[in-house]
Amino acid sequence: MICIEHSEDMEAFFHDALLHYKEGTNAFKDKLPNLTQSFFDFTEACFADGAIDKKHKQLMALSVSIYSQDEYCIIYHMKGAVENGASEEEVTEAIGVSAALGGGAAFAQGVTLAKDAFEYYSSK
Repeated sequence: MICIEHSEDMEAFFHDALLHYKEGTNAFKDKLPNLTQSFFDFTEACFADGAIDKKHKQLMALSVSIYSQDEYCIIYHMKGAVENGASEEEVTEAIGVSAALGGGAAFAQGVTLAKDAFEYYSSK
C-alpha cells in the first residue's frame, strides 16, 4: 500500500478503489446474479439497525477488515462508520482492538490505510 499524501490523490485513490470493487461486483453479478443478490440481501440485513446500531456494526466490520487485511473492506467500512457518525476516538479504539488480535500486520493497516480513509471520509 502506498502512502497517500495529497487530498487530490486521496480522493482519486478512495474513489477508484470503491469503483474497482463495484465493477468487479457487477461483472460477478452478470455471471451469478442470484448468488450475488443473495449475498447483498444477507449483508444488508446484517448491517441494519437492531440491538446493535449501524455505527457499531460498521466499527465491528472495520476491525475485522483490518485484522484480515482486506483493503477494500477497510475503505468500505471506514466510509460506513464515518457516515454513521463514528468519531475519531471510536475509530482509533476499533483499530486498537484489531491490533490486539491481529498484531503488527493489523496495526500497520490501522495506522496507514484505515487512518487515511478516516481522514478522507471525515473531511467530506
